[in-house]
Amino acid sequence: MKLRVLGCSGGIGGSQSRTTSFLVDDDILVDCGTGVGDLPLEVLSRIDHVFLTHAHLDHIAALPLLIDSVGELRSKPLLVHATPETIRILHSHIFNWLVWPDFSAIPDQHQPFMRFQPMMVGEHVDLRGRRITALPARHTVPAVAFCLDSGSGQLVFSGDTAYCPELIDAINAQPQLRHLILETAFADEQHGLALASRHLCPSMSLTVLAELNVAPVVHISHLKPGGSSRIMEELRAGLPVLALRRLEQGDVLEF
Repeated sequence: MKLRVLGCSGGIGGSQSRTTSFLVDDDILVDCGTGVGDLPLEVLSRIDHVFLTHAHLDHIAALPLLIDSVGELRSKPLLVHATPETIRILHSHIFNWLVWPDFSAIPDQHQPFMRFQPMMVGEHVDLRGRRITALPARHTVPAVAFCLDSGSGQLVFSGDTAYCPELIDAINAQPQLRHLILETAFADEQHGLALASRHLCPSMSLTVLAELNVAPVVHISHLKPGGSSRIMEELRAGLPVLALRRLEQGDVLEF
């Protein structure tokens, strides 16, 4: 499997600050932030599945526009995989005919442009030999992480999360883990803000990493604009020997 980073920033401001979205092979999106908008229409039309970690705007901003752009170009609905709570939020607050049309009912309910597929923590979806599993996470809204398994290697994306022992256990259960994408949104001087918003800061991320029994390459994502250098300095000072890097827009991870 091949994961291409379309966006991994914790905010906007410049061409390299696209919010969270990953293109997996050529037919899967993991989250649907602003980075999706940089893809050509032909590429967008080939996406069959979108897996959402949660319903916050930086992770779903492009979804309404994506469906609007490609709906008539496709012969089958775009499948949006998410927890029932995330689906409820999207129906209530985005696809509610006020903010945006309900594309799960357009052009009709029998053959809509979009179809929601509920996915609980622990459940998986198999797509032509590729398995995507929802893992536990802790955020201010219901959220999940994802494990992507090619059959020969695995990648875990934490999504947005605070310290979560259940997620650590799930990560340690992946025997062929090649990559871990771990959010670290705030520097340690904003520890209180990280706690309140249920994000990680370097001290908390280092606690997570210290409890791992696996040794993937660790990619740090969701850094808030303006604080990225400080966050990476604090992480590297805490674990100088770890294979740890800042995730960058345009990165391609294979596993």
